[in-house]
Amino acid sequence: MPNHFVHPSSVVDDQCSIGKDTKIWHFSHIMTGAVIGENSNIGQNVFIAQHVVVGNNVRIQNNVSLYEGVICEDDVFLGPSVVLTNVINPRSTINRKDQFKKTVIRKGATIGANATIICGIEIGSFAFIGAGAVVTKSAPAYSLIVGNPGRQVGWMSEYGCKLQFDAMNKALCPESGQEYVLHDNTITRVK
Repeated sequence: MPNHFVHPSSVVDDQCSIGKDTKIWHFSHIMTGAVIGENSNIGQNVFIAQHVVVGNNVRIQNNVSLYEGVICEDDVFLGPSVVLTNVINPRSTINRKDQFKKTVIRKGATIGANATIICGIEIGSFAFIGAGAVVTKSAPAYSLIVGNPGRQVGWMSEYGCKLQFDAMNKALCPESGQEYVLHDNTITRVK
């Protein structure tokens, strides 16, 4: 008896690893060799290719495709219709499977609805990619990226609140009260 849920309309190929309490909803396809952690939620019409790794407590909303080379660490949120690529210069008639680029989405990152992430980059821990952004280069941890092309316009807390730094380069998350320090364009959470 499986310890996860797969909707009857979905296809889960043999030799996938699906963690405890994960739910896979309508019309999704999980390919052989994919790894999905515990307590994750895979929305409607999601495609997860072979060798993709999805961590624990990941939320993938409807109409998202994760192609080979994508790694989502724990606690990642992918909004509806997020696009992740794996080849820089695709052509229909040229096989470039040997040129797949790895894209890593670090722990706690959020990617908003309809954002596009170009392959071969890293989205840092707790980074927040705004809806519709087109991200062409790596995003630092805790960064807020918006627009096309994506550009950094601020910093976010682990709770997803925009941080306002004072003259001492310190900020408090308005929701959690967590303290953050900005030094050399890097955020550190004060424990």
